Amino acid sequence: MRAFIILLCMFLAALPARAVQPDEVLPDAQLEQRARGISAGLRCLVCQNESIDDSDAPLARDLRLLVRDRLVAGDSDQAVKDFVVDRYGEFVLLRPVFGLHTALLWLGPFALLALGIAGLVHGAGRHRRRETPALTDDEKTRLDALLRKD
Repeated sequence: MRAFIILLCMFLAALPARAVQPDEVLPDAQLEQRARGISAGLRCLVCQNESIDDSDAPLARDLRLLVRDRLVAGDSDQAVKDFVVDRYGEFVLLRPVFGLHTALLWLGPFALLALGIAGLVHGAGRHRRRETPALTDDEKTRLDALLRKD
């Protein structure tokens, strides 16, 4: 039982802490859920590897409040995202949009994987095709002599 409690505590400690403060939470549960959904997809510009929903940075708090203000004003989820992207650039999106300017970002890992597999297949094929040269008459005679000695 003690081991279970320790494992449970370790698991709970590993969960990300939400940085949303109680004074930020909207009274309307549906609007709050929409705000959390949008915030989870926006990058903290200070931390850069966390969503604004997870970050304690003051700028992340400002962005969370901005998202909630826009939702209260009646903006759609996409309108809120577009507003934030227009203001801070596409870098603010945790999942960048797929476009011509981000194609390398999305397709690069797959292209590198395909090149690696092609290189391995090509190398293995070259290795298999390499033939052992035939023995000359002199080498055959010496080999026979060596084998007869044993």
